[in-house]
Amino acid sequence: MNRIDEPNTDRLLQARINLYYDLQPPPKSPAPLLIGLHGYGAHKRQMMREAQLMAPEEFAIASLQGFHQHIKEPKEKGGPLRFGFGWLTNFRSEDSVAVHHRALLDLISTLTGEGVADPSRIFLLGFSQSCALNYRFAFTHPNLLRGIVGICGGVPSDWDSSEVYQPTEAAVFHLAGMRDEFYPPTRVTDFAERLGTRAQNVAFKSYDAAHEIVPDMRQDVKRWLRDNAYSL
Repeated sequence: MNRIDEPNTDRLLQARINLYYDLQPPPKSPAPLLIGLHGYGAHKRQMMREAQLMAPEEFAIASLQGFHQHIKEPKEKGGPLRFGFGWLTNFRSEDSVAVHHRALLDLISTLTGEGVADPSRIFLLGFSQSCALNYRFAFTHPNLLRGIVGICGGVPSDWDSSEVYQPTEAAVFHLAGMRDEFYPPTRVTDFAERLGTRAQNVAFKSYDAAHEIVPDMRQDVKRWLRDNAYSL
């Protein structure tokens, strides 16, 4: 056989990587925990700043950084190269999903084991790219979260066909921008109905916003977190 004609196959090596997160401890432990995941090209410090504006004062906050790092162009000509992080690529995306799940499971286990977080009051927040990934996690592990917040993002592409996703009692709050160029109203109009097929408590709200987090969103998320952290 001509070796050039042999089919291409991917051979596998496994390597360990470090995943980084920032933590703002609560004033009193154990406390409700908000885990924030940034969008594509951002980093953990950016989402920590956002989460601090959304979380009630008594919450612990963790901001996890994406594991796909890449170089970004300088802000100014001749300036230093920057860095950004993402969660998913279109090459073997199932591997990225598995790492995302494992990272969240380990983070939750660590912070509940250390007594920082109340295991019955864990909330997950995602913006843009991390939004659909967080929904994958929430409905694959339906008993881990008290609530999940998705901002300017999507639902899993296999939401209607996969048998992996299970019903959950976790509350869901999806926030959309009416001027979002990536997730316009025509794309998200049925999200509440679709998420409601597996969650009983779903809130959906649109804002005068592009692909961004605006002050009204932050205030609504803070109220929603407080209401759901202390509801029976």
